[in-house]
Amino acid sequence: MSMPEQEFTPGTGPAAKVSVSLRAGNIRAVRERVGARGFSAYVDAAVERQIERDLLEEALQANEAASGPIPQSMRDEAAELFRGVKSAPELQEERGWHAHEAG
Repeated sequence: MSMPEQEFTPGTGPAAKVSVSLRAGNIRAVRERVGARGFSAYVDAAVERQIERDLLEEALQANEAASGPIPQSMRDEAAELFRGVKSAPELQEERGWHAHEAG
């Protein structure tokens, strides 16, 4: 018996099997990173991170609506801090950061 999805918040609740379609290149990349047995956990974590990003974006938009736009100087400072974190030596190892640059 399956419990209704609305009873659980993101990142909680029992695992449930669903069917999704993914691009072949993404499937290959995930399998290379975690193997077949870690595939579901990897995808579940990625979905949770995306939900967090969506919620953060919504909070930023609400803040800008209430307080006005974030000054460019603060945006530049945040971008520089992010670049510094991405270039940290511990993230440059073989399995470190492999994200694409944001546009």
